Amino acid sequence: MNVEEEVGRLKEEIQRLGKVQPDGSYKVTFGVLFNDDRCANIFEALVGTLRAAKRRKFLTYDGELLLQGVHDNVEIILKAAPLPASEVAADSAVKN
Repeated sequence: MNVEEEVGRLKEEIQRLGKVQPDGSYKVTFGVLFNDDRCANIFEALVGTLRAAKRRKFLTYDGELLLQGVHDNVEIILKAAPLPASEVAADSAVKN
């Protein structure tokens, strides 16, 4: 699995385990992700995948390196997906 695939799977797992926020983003703690059996089976290097997703600006969290135990309560926020261009165009046409 390449990095893009892993980041995509990570986004799916955050949506599965996290709580949706009013702005459409999802929030989950590192401990919940790290201790989930399904995530453990999918991700060989969860921390590396988190860092890759953060560099690509798909998610945010405090700090650079997350460690089990020490950072279990750190909130990971998957940003809300932007609307596809076709929906944005349709939405602006309705307003005009």
